Amino acid sequence: MKSMTKKVLVLSLIMAVIGSAAVFASGQQGGAAQGGERHAFVFKSTGNPYGERQMGGFEAGIKEQGFTAILRAPDLPTAEAQIQMIEQLIAQRVTSICIVGNDFDALQPVLTRAKNQGIKVYSLDSSVNPASRLTHVNQADSEKIGITLVEAAYDLAGGSGEIAILSATSQASNQNLWIDYMRKELAKPKYANLNLVKVAYGDDLRDKSVSETEGLLLSYPNLKCIIAPTTVGIAAAGKVLTDRGLQGKVALTGLGLPSEMAEYIDNGACPYMYLWNPIDVGYLGAYVATALSSGKIAGNAGETFAAGRLGNYTISQAPDGGTEVLLGPPFKFDKANINDWKSVY
Repeated sequence: MKSMTKKVLVLSLIMAVIGSAAVFASGQQGGAAQGGERHAFVFKSTGNPYGERQMGGFEAGIKEQGFTAILRAPDLPTAEAQIQMIEQLIAQRVTSICIVGNDFDALQPVLTRAKNQGIKVYSLDSSVNPASRLTHVNQADSEKIGITLVEAAYDLAGGSGEIAILSATSQASNQNLWIDYMRKELAKPKYANLNLVKVAYGDDLRDKSVSETEGLLLSYPNLKCIIAPTTVGIAAAGKVLTDRGLQGKVALTGLGLPSEMAEYIDNGACPYMYLWNPIDVGYLGAYVATALSSGKIAGNAGETFAAGRLGNYTISQAPDGGTEVLLGPPFKFDKANINDWKSVY
């Protein structure tokens, strides 16, 4: 997402894969068996446009290397549902498992079992315990995300007043890490006049996220800004603020899909927001899978590998004690550029 040239490349990729992404999200197997390796991707839950795009990028990256992608997602975003799917994948003796974790620790026993049977296990987007994985594919630097979102809230609230966070699930490791960094940033003297009144959890379900947003507005009538670091939550909050005509009264920012948020950026409910390209996150994960399976990397800090059209990457230390691969910095979407991106993803 560094230039309009990149946008064209991304658009071409979407045309090739996005039409079938929704099918994969329901747990179907994608891709013809072009080679012996079968690489699995397990997302948080079905019906999530962000996840569908991640899976589309993963499938594209696996298929262009001549292998098979198996895409899975449970109906509900729970660790228990993911455990059942992972057990099935172990029985199928897949080559690798990429997990977008619904819980940081609860998946450790089943993922350890997969690793002990020779399956290359790594996490993506929402990490799992370092003992459960070889490495983690991260969208952007977690601390930078937390700082960026607090800076946005400070700007949109005019430097003072009540703010709230609308998160996904209370067990989502990526959300929790970003919120931890937000709290650390808010503790700085610059933000002394900002008051974080509540962290609400919409569980990445649209209806619950709508209800939680309405609850925030009812409980805190002087609320100045909502930070929603989840694509489901920010879209739900944008709808609530628009339906209630609160543009200019309660600001919204966070992490959202341009295609879902263009309306709310245009009407002022969300003056600006951030995200990375979920297709690229999935695509990068595909090359981590094959680099692990081929022995090019073992998941150690300092190792390098090539990731197709994205170029070369180096594994680094992660804040949780494991290692990670960073896609790149978050990208700002506002009225000046949202129309360029809303048809891309």
